[in-house]
Amino acid sequence: MHEVLIVDDDEVSRELLVLFATEAGFHALALESGDAALDLLQGGEVNPDAILADMRMEGTHGNALAVKLRGMCGDATKVIAMSGSRVSVDETAAFDGFLLKPFGVEELKTMLTMESPQVLHTEHEAGMEKNYALSEATYGTLAASMPREQLLQLYAMCLDDADRRAEAMKELAVAGDGEAYSKAAHAIKGGCGFVGALELASMASAMEEDGPPSDGNVRTLEQFLMASARLRRILNAHD
Repeated sequence: MHEVLIVDDDEVSRELLVLFATEAGFHALALESGDAALDLLQGGEVNPDAILADMRMEGTHGNALAVKLRGMCGDATKVIAMSGSRVSVDETAAFDGFLLKPFGVEELKTMLTMESPQVLHTEHEAGMEKNYALSEATYGTLAASMPREQLLQLYAMCLDDADRRAEAMKELAVAGDGEAYSKAAHAIKGGCGFVGALELASMASAMEEDGPPSDGNVRTLEQFLMASARLRRILNAHD
């Protein structure tokens, strides 16, 4: 079985990417940072067939990380960038391809198995319609891959993480810390997008783009938390 190394600083995204990679027929190993991946590869015990690396992480990331990974693993290993935001070709110049989060099992499988990695700049634009709380397609895919109890635990982990970040964003909004505010919104967008929480992902995307309100008003975050509670009710009532 081929092995894929997943590098992402968001816990929810790591959990889901491991699930997706396993569904795609890969053995998956996940780490929380580029530096952790470099340390692991330095030991020589792991030589993955592919590496998926998020573009926005603390420490070594982006093209600098891709160059170091390539130096350790060689040209046979595909090094794929991924992000919840669109990036320029220059920003992914050292990578073999790019996946726009959220993406599904089939998009991941296609990216990892194509023979010409230099042309792997395929992007999957997942639906994020504001009028829908939950993507039935994504829910169905996840439901088919695990027992209902595990599925609800997965959604609970995602929503708990989103709520925690949203509460922290209230303080960031009052403090006017735009960088940390947008970073937290970006993380929410990625995690919610992967589980098909369309309304929450859309709201997080808007908060990431807009930044904190100039007057420190947290009304948008309160609306986000209400939408999160509404999705929990939908999930609990779902067949």
